[in-house]
Amino acid sequence: MARKVNTTEAPLVFIVDDDVSVRRSTGRFVRSLGMRAETFASAQDLLNSGRVAEAACLILDVRMPNMDGPELQRRLRENRQRIPVVFISARATKEEEDRALRSGAVAFLRKPVGKDALLRVIHMDLETVK
Repeated sequence: MARKVNTTEAPLVFIVDDDVSVRRSTGRFVRSLGMRAETFASAQDLLNSGRVAEAACLILDVRMPNMDGPELQRRLRENRQRIPVVFISARATKEEEDRALRSGAVAFLRKPVGKDALLRVIHMDLETVK
């Protein structure tokens, strides 16, 4: 499926996390960098938005109710949605981290996520889109 990333506007970063404080703070940080950010409380909310193809990158929590981050990553891959993914988690195991990276995630960060680390991987993500 073709990506619809708009190169004339600031990159659009989607943030999917069931923790409202993480969504808000990450969204504010991304916007402070001059990018656009949209937040979703669940993987299903993102899928239901019909806007997946607009994302330049995806910041995705690992553990969420109903559909977890790795499941969303798998579904996107199956639908040929090649969006760079950064996983974030407070409680993921080393096995979950290794599996996410083997499945194509650009990075895996531990909460609380440092701003410098997040900035570095977002820029890395955006380079893969170019």
